Amino acid sequence: MTAHQPIPSADPNLACAADGTVFRNPERKDPKRDIGRAISKFRELIKDKENTALVFEIYESLPSKDFLPRARNATLSEQGQRLREEEPFLPPMLDDHAALRKLPKGSVAHAYCDFMESEGLSAAGLVAESEKMGRPKYGDLVEWYGFRQRDTHDLMHVLTGYGRDALGEQCVLLFTHGQQPAAGHLLLGYAGAYNITKQVKSKAPVWRAVREAHRRGKSCPPLVEMSIRELLAMDLHEARARFNIGEPTWYRRCHEVWKGEGVNPYDLLGKAAEAAEEKLAA
Repeated sequence: MTAHQPIPSADPNLACAADGTVFRNPERKDPKRDIGRAISKFRELIKDKENTALVFEIYESLPSKDFLPRARNATLSEQGQRLREEEPFLPPMLDDHAALRKLPKGSVAHAYCDFMESEGLSAAGLVAESEKMGRPKYGDLVEWYGFRQRDTHDLMHVLTGYGRDALGEQCVLLFTHGQQPAAGHLLLGYAGAYNITKQVKSKAPVWRAVREAHRRGKSCPPLVEMSIRELLAMDLHEARARFNIGEPTWYRRCHEVWKGEGVNPYDLLGKAAEAAEEKLAA
């Protein structure tokens, strides 16, 4: 057996990478689906959309049955072995904007830095929100793969062209579902879109936008299984063309319609909430 081959096991969960890291730590508990808790947390999220910790709680309540097979195939492959060696943990690399800015202008790296700096975000900040749940660390391949899914979320905003407005977030989640099917993505994406149409009376084609996002995610190879270092060095437009990401046509159309109606796309639900409160107070 070469140093580049994973260690086989009769139990697929106990298969190991070449360095001996087990795929799934035996102490890791089986996830339990709790639809009621997920819906409750979603309602809380509607009231406090900046509370990212609630998003992680929703995902925890709606585990995907396809996650472990996907993670196993990815982490025990030759590509997975290489990525773990070269990119053991993404946040330090993603937050090193000085190094990323040395890459060519027009690259994914420059667009990512522009996005994160304009929004006041950091990869470390997303980690901190995730860790508010106090989940134990297992040091297995499942954990490494899950961290990559979490840590590439903002990079997906950049690659897809979806902003951090309410619709943009729903679109990114459904793009992600197209790549990594999970009930949490569907709930947050489509229920979030429904909430927008319920709160904001408009002719904006919201449903077309979110369905388009879902299709775009399905046509693009899984970003989480790519070399993020190599992706960051690519020209942004070339990366979008190479990975068949396409243009967010209906999302942009929604923004045009809202602006024409005098609605700020980046404050959709805030204004709707204010209007509801004023109506109740009248």
